[in-house]
Amino acid sequence: MNKGIDFVALDLETATWEKSSICEIGIAIVRDSCVVETKSWLVKPYRNWYDSFNISIHGITPEMTKNSPSFKEVWREIQPYLENQVVVAHNTAFDMYALKYAFEENGMPYPNFRHFCSYRVARYCFKDTYSYSLPIVCDAMGIQFNSHHRAGADAEACAKVFIKSIELSGAENLEELQSKYEFRCGRFAEGVFEGQRSVKKSASSGKSIKEYVGDPSKIDEDSYFYQKSVCFTGTCRWASRDKLLQTIADIGGFPQKGVNKSTQILVVGQQDYRRVGEAGMSTKQEKAMALKDAGQDIEVMSEEQFLSMLGIELDK
Repeated sequence: MNKGIDFVALDLETATWEKSSICEIGIAIVRDSCVVETKSWLVKPYRNWYDSFNISIHGITPEMTKNSPSFKEVWREIQPYLENQVVVAHNTAFDMYALKYAFEENGMPYPNFRHFCSYRVARYCFKDTYSYSLPIVCDAMGIQFNSHHRAGADAEACAKVFIKSIELSGAENLEELQSKYEFRCGRFAEGVFEGQRSVKKSASSGKSIKEYVGDPSKIDEDSYFYQKSVCFTGTCRWASRDKLLQTIADIGGFPQKGVNKSTQILVVGQQDYRRVGEAGMSTKQEKAMALKDAGQDIEVMSEEQFLSMLGIELDK
């Protein structure tokens, strides 16, 4: 890029499984593609109630926030940093929906800003990693990262991943980045909330290729498939391919339509042996095995194994 970009990276931590239970907010202010300031605020969630699982993730306790201001009070201080800016988060399906629910539960109007997902942008621009979770992609990009799951440190790491991704993309600005990878950023505006979305067209049909966005209320951090890239091949008896991919997105995983260097799990359904190769494997299976032989950590499982891990039993 000839000219650096300005944006604010954002990260949230929550006290319980409720996405609106924000207990810490961190921001990293970026000017001319350099982090110039990092700030964080502890937030007292409703009734200062915490789930033990969340505490085990970020280490924030009720004792730490018992005298902290509420979300509404903290937001008055944070909003000027974000209003009419570009805001970036690593997995906007979590952070932006958490903000949306917090605004609604507190009877607050939406702010005005565009938002980009550094997780998705990194997937577009950087292929040399098996996972795009924040600590792993930072390590793969050579970005120093400490104190994962504290909002300030996560916001700064998110900012650096986004800066590096844009540098790798060769895009001169965010409009060019969106055009190159065929997506549109999300936004908050008065009475409006939109998530980042794909506008990619199929070369054969000219129709938009569906991008699966998970339902934040269904995210399951205990699931085997959480934060994993999952692809399907063959016909699955339990549900359509579309429903399977949406299920992965809802859990908090990353559905894939094709096998590539970021694929971690390939689920194999019933094959049409009139279409598979001599070895009885689909093209996706053959590619997965080739990647596995080359050293990629990719797991191949049956539909039955997949459903068992979801707690679903097929009718006999």
